Amino acid sequence: MSLCGSDQDKERLLKRLHRIEGQVRGLGGMIENNRDCIEVLRQIASATMALKGVWVQVVGDHMRGCIKQAVLDGDNSDQLIDELTDLLQKIR
Repeated sequence: MSLCGSDQDKERLLKRLHRIEGQVRGLGGMIENNRDCIEVLRQIASATMALKGVWVQVVGDHMRGCIKQAVLDGDNSDQLIDELTDLLQKIR
C-alpha cells in the first residue's frame, strides 16, 4: 500500500520534513558549539512538535484515504483499523 494523500499533500509533507531536517542539523551545531542546555532543549521541543504535526497529517490522510476506501470497498478495513490501533497504543 502506498502513502495516502494527494501529490500536493506529499509536497507539503516533504517541505515540512526538510525544515525538520534542518532543525535537527542545527541541533548538532548547537551541541558542537556548546550552547546552553535550555536553548538545546527548546530546539528539541520545536523539532519534536514539528514531527508530531507531520505524524498527525499522515494519520489523518491514512484514515481519510486508505481506511475510508477499504470500508467503502468492503476490503480489509478491520485489518487497517487494527494496525492503526496497535500503533496508537505503542506511542503513548
